[in-house]
Amino acid sequence: MAFSDELNTLNNAFSGLGVDEKSLISILGNSHPEERKCFRKGTPHLFKEDERLFERWNDERVRLLKHEFMRFKNAVVLWAMHPWERDARLVKEALKKGTEVHGVIVEIACTRSSEELLGARKAYHSLFDHSIEEDVAYHIDGPESKLLVALVSAYRYEGAKVNDTTAKSEAQTLYHVIKNTDNTNPIEDDEVIRILSTRSKAHLQVVYKHYKEISGNNMNEDLGADLRLKETVQCLCTPHTYFSKVLEVALRNDVDKNTKKGLTRVIVTRADTDMKQIKEEYQNQYGVSLSSKIEETAHGNYKDFLLTLVART
Repeated sequence: MAFSDELNTLNNAFSGLGVDEKSLISILGNSHPEERKCFRKGTPHLFKEDERLFERWNDERVRLLKHEFMRFKNAVVLWAMHPWERDARLVKEALKKGTEVHGVIVEIACTRSSEELLGARKAYHSLFDHSIEEDVAYHIDGPESKLLVALVSAYRYEGAKVNDTTAKSEAQTLYHVIKNTDNTNPIEDDEVIRILSTRSKAHLQVVYKHYKEISGNNMNEDLGADLRLKETVQCLCTPHTYFSKVLEVALRNDVDKNTKKGLTRVIVTRADTDMKQIKEEYQNQYGVSLSSKIEETAHGNYKDFLLTLVART
């Protein structure tokens, strides 16, 4: 292979999610000094010259590459964890990272079973000597705090029994608040919080159906820019659509590192539960299989590990 071809291979090895370890070993490991100089000259996004014409790594790229090299390790560590510990640590990380990743807390509170969420709360006690509830209340300010505390405190009925009359009435209640008929911010409304944090998922899915009959739109569509409430409704009522969207966005090239983490998080946490349904929804929504998109976007051991988890179902 001509070194120009190898240079393209190296460029690809450093691009996307994860890194292509085999190409780095076979090409860089066997390269001569002049070939490595060509590599540095041919990758201005990785290396830059200072005023003395000295070739040096771009420090920002080195920082980003560290994240890419860590993806495989992080995925394996998360996969090997007890699910309760994993969720507890994901919540803790979201609280540390700040507002932009508080959706991870919603995701865990609303897509886990009652026993799984209770287990995560127990694990959080053991790991951090605090409760999830108190840390959410302490670290999160503003209107979303009350909703998130209620969601992480929930222990929902898991059965299939639903009172259709009650569901229809609560759909009407949500419609009036969301349409702002009484000038109330939905995320601060006590009835909205009560319904979303205490009702079973089976009940809420019937509420969701009746809401569309009343409004003509899905509930999350009417919520507009209220991101936390939209995420709550999606996770409770249409979780596979929600997870498919998280994966689709995480597989884009132009998103930040916290968004990219959604790829590992969703695949690792759902591989043993509903990955089959998520794959079907992803195919329906985006016209390509999830495995094909991972094959196209990710690299190396990280890619192979994700594909192995996705193929389990």
